[in-house]
Amino acid sequence: MDSLNHRFAIVDDSPAILLVLEAHLKQQGYQHIDTFTDATLAFERISKDLNYYQAVFTDLNMPDMDGMTLIRLLGQQGFTGGVVIISEMEKKVIALASELAKENKTHLIGNISKPIDSAKLNLILSKLNAFLDKKVLDLGQMTEQELINAIKKNMITPYYQPKICSKTNLVESVEVLARIANDHSHLMLQPKSFIPTAEKFSLIDSFSFQLFDKAMADYHHLAKSFGSQLKIAVNVSPTQLDNLDFPSQLDSLREHHGLNSAHIIIEITEEYALKTTTQLETLNRLRMRGYLMSLDDFGTGFTNLTQLRTLPFTEIKIDRSLIRNIQSDKFSQVIVESLKQIAKEQHFTLVAEGIEQFSELEYLQNEFEYPILLQGYLICRPKPCNEMVHWYKNWLNHTVN
Repeated sequence: MDSLNHRFAIVDDSPAILLVLEAHLKQQGYQHIDTFTDATLAFERISKDLNYYQAVFTDLNMPDMDGMTLIRLLGQQGFTGGVVIISEMEKKVIALASELAKENKTHLIGNISKPIDSAKLNLILSKLNAFLDKKVLDLGQMTEQELINAIKKNMITPYYQPKICSKTNLVESVEVLARIANDHSHLMLQPKSFIPTAEKFSLIDSFSFQLFDKAMADYHHLAKSFGSQLKIAVNVSPTQLDNLDFPSQLDSLREHHGLNSAHIIIEITEEYALKTTTQLETLNRLRMRGYLMSLDDFGTGFTNLTQLRTLPFTEIKIDRSLIRNIQSDKFSQVIVESLKQIAKEQHFTLVAEGIEQFSELEYLQNEFEYPILLQGYLICRPKPCNEMVHWYKNWLNHTVN
């Protein structure tokens, strides 16, 4: 899982519980954690900046100020993060405290019984991440001036999500995903908040090349952990392919960072049709120069199976809509099987993206002899460079012999 710069506060009068819960959270990749044995001190810290922590984990039965008081005060102060109750009290007490938390207008994510159970904690974290992701989307669209300021201030930040081989569990490439720090909170804005603005006001090239520059600068650090075969995948809008100078501009940046074109995958979204001769010429020129070409979100847009045989793609990413519940969806199974056959014939890589359930992962790993790449929140949420390296060490320890 990915912290996405989330900060957590844990409040419990037992130092042992604090240590155990903090260790569990750090094992999942969360690094920004503060612990408090005194609820009064915790409330004073939280109330200084109500946006600083994205979640508060609190015990109920504590001396001086108990957990119910803390939750009530947080609600009165307007704390908008998630709240998780951790307690060894009887179920009815916890249930009533949970109802009171909702009445006090706090965003209760759930409760965890003591001793801490890893599986239940992971379920709570999944719910918490879903809540926080929705909260980020609710921040709305950036304005033209806000995005211009973000670009001028060099605030475009690369996050990375791995694509793993279904047979070896090793990472073969990472997708570069943009984030921008929000001026009014400690959350990171996601693409839906700024990509439409970038495209509408012709800021997409300035935005993209700042992102590409930082990702290429990170490459050598990532390659030390992932291996020199690692590839980075960057997203390019079809509208950017209308610029015939795009390949040369990308070449200049790549050469500045000492990368080979074969290290870079250009992901083209299928949301818009590749229809102009200029777009097709640019696409072909990028491939001629050795860049790998990926068709993103296949199954949602304009490209059909026949076109896959003629366009110079080296990778096809199957959209989440065809992966969701694939273990029981016969229609999706037929489509993915057809893509697998074309992938074998045309020698391109097949990627299943948006994997969120164990049943989906198991089906894709077990039903295909032909290796494909797997990507999704179940495997790893997008992370900044250093957290990506930390995640991979844990991943190798748990999945690769």
